[in-house]
Amino acid sequence: MKRFMDDKDFMLNNDTAKTLFFEYAKDMPIFDYHCHLIPQQIAENKRFSTITDAWLGGDHYKWRLMRAMGFDEALITGDADPWDKFQAWAKTMEEAIGNPVHHWTHLELKRYFGIDKPLNTKNAKAIYDEANEKFKNDPSLDVYGIMKKFKVYAVGTTDDPADDLQYHAIIRKQGKCPAKVIPSYRPDKAVQIEKPTFAGYVPTLAQAAHMEIKNAEDMVEALVKRLDFFVEMGCRASDHALISAPHTFKSVKEVNAIFQKKMEGAELNAEEVDAYKTYVMTELAKALAKRGIAMQLHLNSIRDLNQPMFEKLGPDTGFDASHDVNQASDLVAFLRNLSASHSVPKTILYSLNPGDFYSLATIMGAYQGDIPGKMQLGSAWWFIDHRDGMEYQIKTLANTGMLSRFVGMLTDSRSFLSYSRHEYFRRILCNVVGTWIENGEFPADMDLVGGMMSDISFNNAKQYFEGK
Repeated sequence: MKRFMDDKDFMLNNDTAKTLFFEYAKDMPIFDYHCHLIPQQIAENKRFSTITDAWLGGDHYKWRLMRAMGFDEALITGDADPWDKFQAWAKTMEEAIGNPVHHWTHLELKRYFGIDKPLNTKNAKAIYDEANEKFKNDPSLDVYGIMKKFKVYAVGTTDDPADDLQYHAIIRKQGKCPAKVIPSYRPDKAVQIEKPTFAGYVPTLAQAAHMEIKNAEDMVEALVKRLDFFVEMGCRASDHALISAPHTFKSVKEVNAIFQKKMEGAELNAEEVDAYKTYVMTELAKALAKRGIAMQLHLNSIRDLNQPMFEKLGPDTGFDASHDVNQASDLVAFLRNLSASHSVPKTILYSLNPGDFYSLATIMGAYQGDIPGKMQLGSAWWFIDHRDGMEYQIKTLANTGMLSRFVGMLTDSRSFLSYSRHEYFRRILCNVVGTWIENGEFPADMDLVGGMMSDISFNNAKQYFEGK
């Protein structure tokens, strides 16, 4: 029997996998190109007061498990005592067999706090006290210390086009952060015309762009102006939350009329909504292509399923799920239209439904060229970032394209304690590839394959986003 999460053996089932991980992947820097860290906390070099604050303060992965345990919401997102919340989390971990969060939790205990024991209700108080003492006194556990410790080269935050990026400017001016902090352009509020908040957002964007927005053409102009500002501030990627790619093509005149109808308070039908999204997303994709900015499409999620809890807590609080909308035909229509004007940008395709992987991987192959790995099958995302999901994504990409050009893992996280997820991914990657070599399915050229592991762990992302 192997020891629980032994550093030498965890997720590494043969000697070749261990060689690839320990000699080529383990110590590579981290380019966390998509996350939800709060720039203000980075600018202020935040130090958390308790492990409860750091672990449970914004992590809906953990909240979902605690709800499944039946804990009162006060212990999850409410105002219960930090120790009581931690004790509930310890009880959750004690029973979370097979869940990747169990692995992440223990990797974080090891890598951040040097605590190498399973968390349970018996030792919870001792672990709680030890972790809190280290938060208080260990200089490696403020934000800058964490980034330095984990060799974080860059993080891509998620920012609205109307944001003035003041904290990004402060981080630049201070020059103290050991990692690059790069804004990512997330225009969902301007694209999702079906939302009741859309009309109220338009003047906010107009003010940020210093112009009036009277129609859809003005909306695109304002968005492109803000994109140029983001690029000046270091932006290398956009990010878009879509159920499926928009694919209803109408004239500019028709789309302007749809915009006006919405601003007058009328309800839009599904075709009108998609026509507006298609126009705006098409024009944005063209602008991204001209500027060499990568477009990330996050597809097939269904959000805010619990209306009372949405009204109480808002979005991104653990009440979302994987959708089952067919992706292929819509995505092809969107990309085919862009390709007609040679305007397909660098693109990363994610889906919250692993059943989409094969279609996405084969579709993107039709638009490769000019740039190594221009079209990417995104890392197993959200509900799929467990071992089975990562292995399936890795194998699908290898079966249909060039795994060696993959830009690798991202945390997609709001927590500074998530960097050990990169280790988790690297172990799984090296085990998959090491097993192929052990089985005689690829030459045992360690320098060649090891270089691929280093590239997927870091180098490919650096080249892809920075062009270096």
